[in-house]
Amino acid sequence: MSSFQSKVKKIKALSPDIEVTEERGCIVLRGQVDRWETVVKAGRLAVDRKKYYGVINDIQLKGYEPKEKLPSERDKLYDGARPDVLIIGGGLTGCAAARELSRYRLDIMLVEKGADVAAGQSSRNGGAVHVGINYSPSSQKNHFNYRGNRMYSRLAKELDFPFERTGHLMLIGEKWEKILPKLLVMNSKRLHIPGVRYLNREQLLKIEPYAPSWAYGALYMPTGGFTSPYKVNVALAENAVTNGVKICLNTAVLSMRTQKGKICVVETNRGRIYPKLVINAAGVYADVIAEMAGDRTFTIHPRKGTDIILDKKVGKYIRTTEVKSPITVLGGGRKLEAAERLRMIKFALSHENTSKGIAVIHTVDKNMIVGPDVQEIPDREDVTTDKETTDRILREQMQVAEKIKPSDVIAYFAGVRSPTYEEDFQVRKGIFCKNILEAAGIQSPGATAAPAIGVKLARWAVDYLKETGPVERNEDFNPRRKGTPHLAALSEKERDALIKKNPDYGEIVCRCEEISKGEILDVLRSPLPVYTLDAVKRRCRPGMGRCQGGFCSPLVLQILAKERGCSVEEIKKSTKESSILLGRTKEAGR
Repeated sequence: MSSFQSKVKKIKALSPDIEVTEERGCIVLRGQVDRWETVVKAGRLAVDRKKYYGVINDIQLKGYEPKEKLPSERDKLYDGARPDVLIIGGGLTGCAAARELSRYRLDIMLVEKGADVAAGQSSRNGGAVHVGINYSPSSQKNHFNYRGNRMYSRLAKELDFPFERTGHLMLIGEKWEKILPKLLVMNSKRLHIPGVRYLNREQLLKIEPYAPSWAYGALYMPTGGFTSPYKVNVALAENAVTNGVKICLNTAVLSMRTQKGKICVVETNRGRIYPKLVINAAGVYADVIAEMAGDRTFTIHPRKGTDIILDKKVGKYIRTTEVKSPITVLGGGRKLEAAERLRMIKFALSHENTSKGIAVIHTVDKNMIVGPDVQEIPDREDVTTDKETTDRILREQMQVAEKIKPSDVIAYFAGVRSPTYEEDFQVRKGIFCKNILEAAGIQSPGATAAPAIGVKLARWAVDYLKETGPVERNEDFNPRRKGTPHLAALSEKERDALIKKNPDYGEIVCRCEEISKGEILDVLRSPLPVYTLDAVKRRCRPGMGRCQGGFCSPLVLQILAKERGCSVEEIKKSTKESSILLGRTKEAGR
């Protein structure tokens, strides 16, 4: 029996209604099933990295009709545009590529269907800059994570975003588990990751004084770090705009027309665009865009995760990121036989484990985040949260951060990752389409890898464009971007000097986070101004404190309306459809 026939047999065992074929170097799945779990299992069973480009899983879930949320704008604002490069997606990868391409004298256009950059998974993660200790050496995850991690210190200085390299910890609960971190130390040498070492209990407490009482020791990875993913995203976008990139928000790609293996027209809700080259960085919709271009060899299966944000008063209980080892999680405190121990160690060292587990994370804003969990879902845009999930995550992580309690929770959010069934990035040139570059499957560690992926995409783009003419360097390229000042981080002397220069910095709008009117006006006068409550919240944090905007939101609305020259009723939370105020109930003075 051939490997293909063997796969067909296993997939058919899940459901006889699934059709399995080989097409254009891919395994293609079609049919209808009753459970989403069956769709995902079939996709995983179909994977064969050595023989096929990838899995195209078009199995439908009975009774489920996917609906993409599209912007309401319908106009011809960008009709007839002819950019050298059209980037689809305003997340970290798309904006990193845009910034790198702005080093050249090119017409670069980035379209994002959301009302702001970082509208998807790039803003919905914990902000860890990963080490990459357990990736396969041959994987794209390893390649780009390693390079991206090394870029962060320089990028943070150039683009003035917060970044801390305080390390990551993997905790073990019993003496016999020491074998796992010691094996991972050996693997770190093979992957050229410096400084990885095993810590006993005494050494652990010097790094994490509040480490849980059950932690026997830990694997310490000093190259791990933390950032604010949406602030990185905004910094990349603003620097790209300063260097000539055109960012088009509320602009969705609806279809494409190809001719002789090349994209010739991209249809959007705001007109037709005629690019020389397309970069697909569309996140959870990357496979849909690849399908439009006739270049699809992969499938995104949405993976949801929920994170919980805790009050700053408990932020002091975590300095790094702490995660239980996979063995501790799988063991669950049970007494294990030798054979089961060996099986768990093999699993932990393999690349089958698709999640790093729920973590306790130190943030650059001095909060604590716990999460995320893992849920395979059919809806690519389901960012809803529920009490059962948040309670379970908190209950589990109270075992790691033993001093936290439910009353410390101030907010929670969910994000949708974009893995392929191969569980690796798909960063490549077009296979069946000549003028597309794919950046798909950029799930974790995507925030770490994005800067390095951007460099690779820019190089490929320039090489392609040079085939039809010279591409000159942008001699005016400025790699630096100055962020807005944050009063809470300044000394009293620095605050006084700033307020004397501009009294708006002396007017505090958000008391929880100590955000001034001057800081809000700064972000509204930036290279990429976005006049929504969420955009301001992401850029300078009003509404992210304990009261979650209960006191400051009306003041922020007034500042936004005055700066934009409109009524407060016209200001939205994020998109056009997310109204905050619907109208006046009475006129002033009556």
